[in-house]
Parts: sequence; C-alpha cells; structure tokens
Amino acid sequence: MRTVTLEELLEAGCHFGHQVTRSNPKARDFIFEARDNIHIIDLAKTKEGLEEAAAFIKDVASKNGVLVVVGTKRQARTIVDEVLRQAQDKGAGDGLFYITNRWVGGLLTNFGEVSKNFKKLHDFETDLADDEVKARYTKKEIGGWEKEKNKLENLYGGVAKIIKKPDALFIIDSHLENLAVREALVTHVPTIGIVDTNADPGVLDYPIPANDDAVGSIKLIVSYIIDAWIEGRELAKDMENKKTATTEALKKGEAQENKLSVSRELSGSVVARKISSKGKRKNVNKK
Repeated sequence: MRTVTLEELLEAGCHFGHQVTRSNPKARDFIFEARDNIHIIDLAKTKEGLEEAAAFIKDVASKNGVLVVVGTKRQARTIVDEVLRQAQDKGAGDGLFYITNRWVGGLLTNFGEVSKNFKKLHDFETDLADDEVKARYTKKEIGGWEKEKNKLENLYGGVAKIIKKPDALFIIDSHLENLAVREALVTHVPTIGIVDTNADPGVLDYPIPANDDAVGSIKLIVSYIIDAWIEGRELAKDMENKKTATTEALKKGEAQENKLSVSRELSGSVVARKISSKGKRKNVNKK
C-alpha cells in the first residue's frame, strides 16, 4: 500500500475545516490553527488517520469481508460511483457495496426485514426481463411494476445484492450520516469515515480528519481507501489460489501413492504366483 504524502493532502484541500463558530469541541485535537475565521486541519493527523483506516479496510478485504460505502451528499455521489466502478473493473467488486441516495434505515439494526425489499427488487427485475411473464399482464400492471422497481432500485440498488450484515462502513461525512453512525454503534459494526471540524471523531472507530465538502479531498480519500480494498481482495485471491494449488498437489501426491501401492500389490501377487507355480512343478517332478 503506497504512502500518501502531505503535499497530496494539501493540494486536494484536505486541510480546510469549517468556520470557527461551527466547530465541534471534540474536534480540537486535530485542528492545527484558525485562519481568517476558518479552522485548519492538521494534515499530519489526516495522514495518520487515513493510513490506519486503509490498513483496516485492506484487512477486511483480505478476509473476504463486506464493506458498504455511504456517500449521500451531492459532492460524493459521482466520486463513489466512479471509484467503485473502477474497483469492479479490476475484479475487486465482490463484497463492495454503496449507498448514495439516502441511508437505508434498518440496514444494520433490522437487516432481516430490510433484505426482504432486496428480494422484492430482484423479483421485479426477473419478471420484467421475462417476455412470457409480461405477456400475461396488462400494460398498466407492467407499468406499475416498473415504477415500483425504479423506486426500490433508487433506494436499495447499491446494496440489493448484499447477503449479510456488513463487516465495516466507510462514511464520507460522519456528521451528515448520523443515522448510519448510530446504527453502526448499536450493532458494533466497525466504522471509518471523514471527520470535518464540525463533527465528533469519537463516534468512529477509524476517523480521518479532513475536509468532507471539497471534491478533491473526497476523491483522494475515497480512492486511497478503495485502493486498499483492491489490494486486500488481491491478497484474498492469492491465498485462495495457493490453497487450491496445495490441495491439488496433495490430491496428485495421494493419487501417485495409490498408484504405486497398487503397482506394489500387483508385483507382489505376480511374484507369489511364480513361486507357487515353481513349487507345484517341483512336487510333480518328485512324484
């Protein structure tokens, strides 16, 4: 995993916080100074938090875990879509999900009930793709299906294929996504996230002190975290390939051993028959 530099963070605008009057007292530990009534974030703390969070996400990915990226603010939506699509293109999309419209209430605290809507969405998609099914219904009924499907897709599209409660949440704006943070706290789901000067860093397991409004800042941090995810998934695949190769080698060794064992048994049987045959001939000659 590459090391992020302070220069990169500075160029991305990660150091700009909120106005002094909007600051959270609990954020003072990562505030460097106030300039023109704006708090400046200590980028050394940003770098430290970002690298710790990335190491955690890499570990989750290497264990075939599930990560949900939560970025519902306008500046984050396009970035999340773009970066996650790149991860999918690199074959690291398994276990990676996102929410960019609004937090799905109950995703963590009531997963069983919420996941029923995922099945409903899947059923609509299946039926609407089947011409034989559609032929049995009126256009009005099919139009109603499409409307309901679009509504469900808008709400759950990014998490509809999730089959278990996530192993971690990556939250773009911890202050805005307070419902997601609260559910994670209640269900003990680990969280990482961008924490600006108006937020409490203590509610996250891996806070990343940074500007959560600037596009450059969001893109740098999201890209860095997802790169860590990709590395973790590659590690998982390498471990799976090594395990498969070891299993195949053991099976091959067992097959060869069995073949040798059968060969030895056959050789022993042939020798025994020869000895027995010689013994019989000797007895006949004596008579």
